Amino acid sequence: MTITAQRLYDVCEGTWPPARLWEQDGWFLRDGAGGGKRVSATTIASSTALIEDAEANMRARRESLLFMIQEGDTALDQVLDDRGYDIVDPVNMYACPISALTDVLVPKVTAFAIWEPLAIMEEIWAKGDIGPDRIAVMNRAQTKTGILSRWNEKPAGTAFAAIHDGICMVHALEVLPHQRKQGVAQWMMRAAAFWAEKHQATHMSVLCTQANVAANALYASLGMDVVGQYHYRQLEA
Repeated sequence: MTITAQRLYDVCEGTWPPARLWEQDGWFLRDGAGGGKRVSATTIASSTALIEDAEANMRARRESLLFMIQEGDTALDQVLDDRGYDIVDPVNMYACPISALTDVLVPKVTAFAIWEPLAIMEEIWAKGDIGPDRIAVMNRAQTKTGILSRWNEKPAGTAFAAIHDGICMVHALEVLPHQRKQGVAQWMMRAAAFWAEKHQATHMSVLCTQANVAANALYASLGMDVVGQYHYRQLEA
C-alpha cells in the first residue's frame, strides 16, 4: 500500500470529520460546528472556482475566511497570499507501516484503549483546549477509540485514534505537563497501533504542526516518515 498525501487528506477527513461537508461553486465547504480549523476550512474542488464565491459563502455563515492549502494548490496559495491571507499552522503528515509501532510490547497498565472517553480523559483533553466541540468531532468518526495512559501510577495522557481506508490516524494526543519527557507519548502511539492492528489497519499516521519540534522528533524516532504537508490561509477580520 502506497501512502500518499492525498490518501492522508482523505484519512484525516474520515477520522476527524466535520459536522457537514458539501461541494458548491467549485469548493468543498465544511461546517465544523466549533471543532477547529481542520473541520472548518474550505478546500478547492475545481480549478475554475472563484475565491469570491467561497468567501461569500463563509461570510454568509459567519465563518472565518479560512482555506486549507494542500499539495498541488500552489496557484491558490499564491492568489490568497496576494489577497492578504496569512499562512497559519503548517502541518507535517506522518505515516508508517503498523509493524513499526508494534515491534515493542506496551508495558502492562501503561496505556489502554477505551471508548467512550472517561472523565479523566476529558479533563486531560480540556487542559490542551480540546473541549466538547472537538470531542463531538471524535464521536462522528466510525471505527475509533481513545487511549488513556498511566505513568508513575497516575494518569499521564490521552489520545484519540480512528481508522479510515485501512489507515489509523492519531489525533488530540495530550500528555500532562508533569508527565512529559518520560516516554508517555510513544507508549500511547504504540497502544493505538496494537488496537488498530486488531481492527485490520495496515498503517499508522499522525498530523503535527511544524512548530512542534518535540513532537516532530518523537514521530521521526518512531520510524514515521513525512509523506505530505498542508497549511492554512486565513484572512484576519
